[in-house]
Amino acid sequence: MAALSGLAAALESYRGRDRLIRTLGYCCQLVGGVLVERCPARSEVGTRLLTLSSQLSHCRTVLRLFDDVAMFIYTKQYGLGAEEEDIFVRCVSVLGNLADQLYYPCEHIAWAADAKILRVDSARWWTLSTAFWGLSLLLGIARSLRMVLTLSWRLRGPAVAFTSRLPRSKRRAVEAQIQSEVLTLLSNAADLANAVHWLPPGVLWAGRFPPWLVGLLGTISSLLSMYQAVRASGQGEAATP
Repeated sequence: MAALSGLAAALESYRGRDRLIRTLGYCCQLVGGVLVERCPARSEVGTRLLTLSSQLSHCRTVLRLFDDVAMFIYTKQYGLGAEEEDIFVRCVSVLGNLADQLYYPCEHIAWAADAKILRVDSARWWTLSTAFWGLSLLLGIARSLRMVLTLSWRLRGPAVAFTSRLPRSKRRAVEAQIQSEVLTLLSNAADLANAVHWLPPGVLWAGRFPPWLVGLLGTISSLLSMYQAVRASGQGEAATP
C-alpha cells in the first residue's frame, strides 16, 4: 500500500511522471531489442515493445513543448552563477544552461516538421537538438567531475588531515554530495553515449548501437535519476521537523 501511495504521489508531479515514462520506455526498448535480436520466436512481442517504447518517447517529446518557460526562468535565476565559488563550475553551468535553453526550440521545430505543421527539414533540426543535448551532457559531466575532485580534496586535503577535522555531520554531507555527483556523472555518461549514437553517421559511434544497447544505457540513466530523486525526497522529509 505504501508503494502504491508513493507511486501515486510521483505521478502527480510532472517530473515524477516524466521519470517513470522515460524508465518504462527504455525498459521496453531493452527487452524488445533483446527479444528481436536474440529470440526469433518472440520477435513479434519484441517488435510491439519497441513500438511502445517509440510511442512513450513521442509522448515525452510532446510534453516537453511546455518546458521552455520553466527552463528560461531557471536560466534567468542562475544567471552567471555568482553564487558559485569555483569559476570552472560557474562557466560550465552557464554554458550548460544555454545549451539546454537552445535544445528545446530545436526539438519543437523538429517535432512540428514531422507533424507536417512546419515545412522544414526535420532531420536537420533533430540533429541540432541532439547536438545541444550532447553538449549539455558533456558539460554536466565536466561539472560533476570537477565537483567530485574538489569535494574529495576538501575531505582528504592537507589542511583537513593535519590541522583540523571536519565535523562528522558536515563530513557526511560532503560524502553524500560526492556520491550524488558520481551518480549524476554516470547518468550523464550513459545518456551521452546514446546522444552520440543518434547523431548523423560518421560521428564517432553514431548509428552503431543496437536497440537493446540504447535501451540498456537509457534504463541505467533513468534508474540512477529515479534513485537520486527518491533519495533527495527522503532526505527532505528527514530534515523536516
